Amino acid sequence: MENWKKIAARSLTDTDVVAQKFGLDIEKLRQINKIFPCRIPRSWMKRFTSPQDPLFRQCVPDPAELQNNKELLDDPLGEVRFKKSEVIVQKYPDRCLFLVSGECAMYCRFCTRKRKFQQPFIITQKDIDEGLHYIHQHRELRDVLISGGDPFMLDDDALEYILHGIKTAEHIRMIRIGTRTPGVLPERITAKLVKMLKKYHPLYINIHFNHPDEITPATCRALKRLADAGIVLGSQTVLLKGINDDPEVMRELMWKLLENRVRPYYIFQCDLVYGTEHFRTPLCKAQEIIQALRGWSSGMANPHLVIDLPGGGGKVPVSVDYLQKSENGKLFYRNYCGEEYIYPDVEV
Repeated sequence: MENWKKIAARSLTDTDVVAQKFGLDIEKLRQINKIFPCRIPRSWMKRFTSPQDPLFRQCVPDPAELQNNKELLDDPLGEVRFKKSEVIVQKYPDRCLFLVSGECAMYCRFCTRKRKFQQPFIITQKDIDEGLHYIHQHRELRDVLISGGDPFMLDDDALEYILHGIKTAEHIRMIRIGTRTPGVLPERITAKLVKMLKKYHPLYINIHFNHPDEITPATCRALKRLADAGIVLGSQTVLLKGINDDPEVMRELMWKLLENRVRPYYIFQCDLVYGTEHFRTPLCKAQEIIQALRGWSSGMANPHLVIDLPGGGGKVPVSVDYLQKSENGKLFYRNYCGEEYIYPDVEV
């Protein structure tokens, strides 16, 4: 198998090729690419059918990115506000975010951290060591989420240095890794990488998938390799207009994930990132999708619908309300089919 680094190095960073193939405005795409660069896996490029293709829209620059809404932000999740070092963000009492890589196998056009990729996003060994020092010094931490960029864009040795450094902090109970490589660079999930990861259980990996077309045979093999190593796999999906804001598309994605031993975890409302207005959907659309999943699919195929509140307020769940009314100690609910049922409550 070809080395994953060589495959990643061949990713498309020049928009002229895409513009010429699909008859797009070359100058406009060049302008956007200077502001927020693109990186498109060749394997995805080969599968593009049109500019409306769900894979195309996730990674090819769009002139709509230059049209900004004043409510959209540079740092929508308030990571600067909660930054403890160059690479540590702690918003919650018992867990922290550890940014270990400035590279991704693909640059998503709706990326929450667009601000970091506008200039070279470089993380030094000094930054990593300071992050590990913070984790060791803060005994209230139980859980570390390793992110970036994409942690799996690091060499195995560099990634193990970080995992070992975290694991030696006795108060840390679990480690999580966020990645998109199984879907965009499945060659990265090598036997050697997985053998190393197995040493750091309990280890959880959350993988970013947005559309069923992302799950190819190569992706399935990568997921199997991780799951066979006893690593718990979850998925995170961003609700994106014209890509997956459709109950049938989302249902198919959730079932494909489950078939590959990936538990659907979150569906996020698109973060309020500048230049992403064209991806945003109304909250009622998200609730409609959740309602179409619940009851019509196994509970295991029902992820949490959440909003990551702007300014660093954290994640809040959004539910679909099945309670219709309360009357004389009885609760009137409708089920997933719209049928009404009465549940006798207990007096307080």
